Amino acid sequence: MRIVVMGSGGTGGFFGAKLARGGEDVTFVARGAHLERIRADGLCVRSAVEGEWVVRAPAVERLDDQAPADLVLFCVKSFDTETAAAAVKPVIGPHTGVLSIQNGVDNEDKLIGILGAGHVLGGIAQVFATIEGPGVIRHVQLGRIVFGEMDGRETERARAFLAACQRAAIPAETSRHVTRTLWEKYVFLVAHAGMTALTRGPVGPLRRRPQTRLMYRRLLEEMVALARAAGIALDEGFVEGSFKLLDGMAETFSSSLHHDLSQGKRLELEALHGHAVRLGERYGVPTPTVFAVYAALSPYLDGPPG
Repeated sequence: MRIVVMGSGGTGGFFGAKLARGGEDVTFVARGAHLERIRADGLCVRSAVEGEWVVRAPAVERLDDQAPADLVLFCVKSFDTETAAAAVKPVIGPHTGVLSIQNGVDNEDKLIGILGAGHVLGGIAQVFATIEGPGVIRHVQLGRIVFGEMDGRETERARAFLAACQRAAIPAETSRHVTRTLWEKYVFLVAHAGMTALTRGPVGPLRRRPQTRLMYRRLLEEMVALARAAGIALDEGFVEGSFKLLDGMAETFSSSLHHDLSQGKRLELEALHGHAVRLGERYGVPTPTVFAVYAALSPYLDGPPG
């Protein structure tokens, strides 16, 4: 399967490297020192689960001279969605799928507006991986993809990508209700990313303290109410299930939002908490705890203040 990985950071680099190692025809889109190192030495994955390995695959900055792809694995940060969508147009053929595994619930709508509804698939990536240095991906935990067509259809391109994931030893499954799948991750991520970023630390300390545990619960409850106002039928036990997930995590597990904050990088705050606050205003759903996290982190939206 010809796969273009748009955004070769932690998530795209990890899954793209596994797909390339599994025999798929993968092209990475990257830039700067990361691009040059991949071209020179290949893409190295240092995994706490699978050990260290290197794949060699084409890496480019632009797609202007590339052949159409069977699937674009769309992994850029949410604030780069529109720019990256325009950049993938050269490899969009009549049947090309563009699978977003980004954070948030509005990226697919943006992609549809630029590329057309017939090309866009939605999905979630359950993985914690980051760029350790140019050409090097550090994989800490997990590595699963859930995805599907936005209208719930079963398609040949979805089946083909599922088979590619199986060949690459990537745990994956398709969903007929991908919008609900996106919201399930979104609700949890707003709480989890918000709390780890706000407390500047991993889950161990925050889940032990009653004050932060209560704040985590309030974030989840506000987000569940928001999901239901948006027409998403989450399970009645969603909040308690989220706490089981929290309590089962390794002590040192954090979030990409906390990682970006600690590294002085731009934050996906608008796609997560900002979007939730705006939806709350639209639907008349109070989101005071979500707003508190949003306001407290907003000075760091574009990196360290000043």
